[in-house]
Amino acid sequence: MLIAAVESSVVSVPFSMGGPHPLFAGQPWDRLEILLVRVETDDGLVGWGEAFGHAAIAATRAALDSIVAPLVVGRDAGDINELTRQVLHGVHLLGRNGPFVYAFSGVEIALWDLLGKRAGQPLWRLLGGSAPAPLDAYASLLSYGGDLELVARNTAEARARGYRHIKLHELTREAVLAAKAAAPDAAVMLDVNCAWTPPVARGKAAAMAGEGLLWLEEPVWPPEDTAGLASLRRYGIPLSAGENTAGLFGFRALIEAGAIDVAQPSVTKVGGVGEMKRVIALAQAHGVEVVPHSPYFGPGFVATLHIAAALIERPMIEVLWLDMEANPFDPWVRAEGGKVAVPSAPGLGCDPDPAILARYTKAPATRTEAKGEP
Repeated sequence: MLIAAVESSVVSVPFSMGGPHPLFAGQPWDRLEILLVRVETDDGLVGWGEAFGHAAIAATRAALDSIVAPLVVGRDAGDINELTRQVLHGVHLLGRNGPFVYAFSGVEIALWDLLGKRAGQPLWRLLGGSAPAPLDAYASLLSYGGDLELVARNTAEARARGYRHIKLHELTREAVLAAKAAAPDAAVMLDVNCAWTPPVARGKAAAMAGEGLLWLEEPVWPPEDTAGLASLRRYGIPLSAGENTAGLFGFRALIEAGAIDVAQPSVTKVGGVGEMKRVIALAQAHGVEVVPHSPYFGPGFVATLHIAAALIERPMIEVLWLDMEANPFDPWVRAEGGKVAVPSAPGLGCDPDPAILARYTKAPATRTEAKGEP
């Protein structure tokens, strides 16, 4: 079971989000892009993964095509732990958190998909889980730039669609109050994406201390300032972080600083399924809840479903609040009634629809093939 080839491709899908599309990195964000990783073995089996990219997909894809894919082709597809150790060590001088780790994350997810397919078992079974019921999801609203009318409207619609937990990407107490008024029986979370230095963050947290937030997410800039984040614990709002954290030891630093109540590892960023397992075990050993970061619509999202179903006691899945024109991984990437179903077929349990891939893939795939003996 040697890796014969690795392919990268980008699926680009129009979407609506209940308001004007925001700018990201100075450009309108009006298409959902998925960086797909296809891994093929020498006996023709195919696994699918997803590497994080967002507005930097070009950088992650370049890391995958130029460095990571050549490092893994010709290697044993089932030797996931050794590949993880060797590849991440091989690229560590290029960054312990960023495009090279993201690129390998996509490969690693695909390797687990292959492992499950070869074993004839879904990923949740390989991870030691039992057949899961649909998982609770929360609606992760995109930013409306402080427009309280849009915050209220979309919060109310998310609640009407069955979500009992709703996260805002806003910056103000007023937005929290608008959401709570629009859905009084919903739990509200606030993600400010590392907006404030610790002194400012402490003032913001003090002002919102009585508003009953389920959690305040990444309030401190820079995100690696664990002491600054821990200084907000005094205000009694549960704190969450982790999507920008570099692997197991990054989470150990957060936990040892007493900085988080909720750990949010991201399978497409942290190094894949294996690193997610290690982070979850660490958090559980320290009594820290795990709610994975998963605003994806491809194999990264589906892998998160399997991991959460198998390893997390009270799983809750992040679902971006937007409507896609189409998706090659339907129906597994959509919530119904505030819940998401977990595939039961082998591996990830859902290969992409080739017709939708053909329609929405931006350009031909880049293929890296093995050359001779590994």
